[in-house]
Amino acid sequence: VQLVESGGGLVQPGGSLRLSCAASGFAFSSYAMSWYRQAPGKERELVATITSGGRITYNADSVKGRFTISRDNAKNTVFLQMNSLRPEDTAVYYCEAFHLGRDYWGQGTQVTVSS
Repeated sequence: VQLVESGGGLVQPGGSLRLSCAASGFAFSSYAMSWYRQAPGKERELVATITSGGRITYNADSVKGRFTISRDNAKNTVFLQMNSLRPEDTAVYYCEAFHLGRDYWGQGTQVTVSS
């Protein structure tokens, strides 16, 4: 089982990034996929979830209207489009796969929003 995040980097405030999480080794289409983030000195925070059926929940009020989660089951990939980025979005972003008590995590990708 592997979850590999990519797409992070350094971006100026107001900019955009698109994170990807490529999955392998399990039945991706059956799993709910989530993005979490963890800022320095803070607890890991659930950002957004997309179920196997495509239902979407944004758990962090601060990202509503700015971030969009999506998935491509043909490519076993989940995305997080992040627009209007703010310095407080700086964190390591992780993807998670969850289904029937099975829980897999990626290694994370760093997002830094700074001028």
